[in-house]
Amino acid sequence: MISFHENSDQLECMILGIADSVNGVPIRLTDERWEHIVVRKPNMASFTETVLDAVGNPEYILRGYKGTLIAVVHLGERSYLNVVYREFSHADGFIITARIEPQLDKSKIIWRRDT
Repeated sequence: MISFHENSDQLECMILGIADSVNGVPIRLTDERWEHIVVRKPNMASFTETVLDAVGNPEYILRGYKGTLIAVVHLGERSYLNVVYREFSHADGFIITARIEPQLDKSKIIWRRDT
């Protein structure tokens, strides 16, 4: 468990899992971020491991907004899992959100897995 301190109130955040990004950076999935994801997208509730797997073994990495990266895996016809994360340093990063999109935004591809 990791403890964060903010405005003298202690917030505790449990790590649900860690996956190494394509850059070798450990990317954390916390319970707070997972709750954020499933409250807004209840259909994602069964995707915990799939989200971590997407970061660790993506098919594509897309350029995100304000320095974020998006790990993408193709789930099936018109179904792409997009996992948005940020790498703070060579040793730390975290998942921000995840969603399923109907198509891949090819204009934002910055990395592609070798086939």
